[in-house]
Amino acid sequence: MTQKKILIVDDSALMRRVLCDIIESDERFRVVARATNGLEALDLLGRNQYDAVVLDVNMPKMNGIQLLEKLRDNKIRARIMVASTDTREGAKLTLDALELGALDFIHKPDSAVDCRVDTFRKQFLEILEVVVNSRLPELESREKQQESRQVTARMVDIARKYSAKAPGTKVVAIASSTGGPKALQEVITRLPAELDAPVLLVQHMPKGFTASLAERLNELSAIRVKEAQEGEELLKGCVYVAMGGMHMNVRRVGGKYTIHYTDEPTREGVKPCANYMYESLADSHYDKIVCVVMTGMGADGTEGIRNLEAKRPVHVISQSQATCTVYGMPKAVVAAGLSDQVVPLDQIAQEIILNVGVKA
Repeated sequence: MTQKKILIVDDSALMRRVLCDIIESDERFRVVARATNGLEALDLLGRNQYDAVVLDVNMPKMNGIQLLEKLRDNKIRARIMVASTDTREGAKLTLDALELGALDFIHKPDSAVDCRVDTFRKQFLEILEVVVNSRLPELESREKQQESRQVTARMVDIARKYSAKAPGTKVVAIASSTGGPKALQEVITRLPAELDAPVLLVQHMPKGFTASLAERLNELSAIRVKEAQEGEELLKGCVYVAMGGMHMNVRRVGGKYTIHYTDEPTREGVKPCANYMYESLADSHYDKIVCVVMTGMGADGTEGIRNLEAKRPVHVISQSQATCTVYGMPKAVVAAGLSDQVVPLDQIAQEIILNVGVKA
């Protein structure tokens, strides 16, 4: 077995030692280089190839965000896992890192001693395995992004003309995981404010990070985006992001659909779990439910959609393999024969628009 080559970038000698011990406790991985700041890492990444990089965010001389910007500017592609702090500022910096091409992240405990705890070690190695097996991040040009947005704008115009032919109540339910925060920027930011349906979104993230994700997407989007709150009513033209650390469900109360959180254990190893969201829609009276399954490891979404489809009219859109950071969740849906459409990332928004229409 060929061991995967890992680069550690952290300004703490103790943290480098601890992370090295964790990585090399697994025979699949080997630490081949260490850097104490972004400048050293940039030099190493310019001269060598690694299967993954474990990157600290807060460092002297050049921090993790600045390094990611330099890698983007110099067109250096790397599979990067960010070590993040569990604070509001840490959540913002983590989203910056994911936007700049980092593939996933892990909470780094304040103390290096806490890193030796088995739960951290297990989670760290699971994420590292996903990262080393992920597709390298694309270096998309601004011209291509602009062209794609123009296509979506045309789809909104088409949807306006034909939305009257798609009567009834509709809802969109999206599931995403590894690679999701960046991919969601390609989808949510292209949805119009007048979308004729509410949008439910389960992105696998810890508590605290989902609020920052919702704020970031809201700033960039025409459609309203917010972290879903217990008991609030679902309204058209709004995206409801599931709160980290809880399972988001939809409940019908007095003829209105509202958010309801439950605190069951993890399912599919995650919390929130999209399966709960999909299954909670089985007792709804929506005339059309559009399920969207995007990039992510595992199979979250498949069981929920299968159970939902047995009771309600469902249209399932899966992200194509070529555009997924990790082709796990969409692959499982396709393999189960549940997918109605398989489309690339830059076409998901327009397919949502054409399926649910826009408000007159």
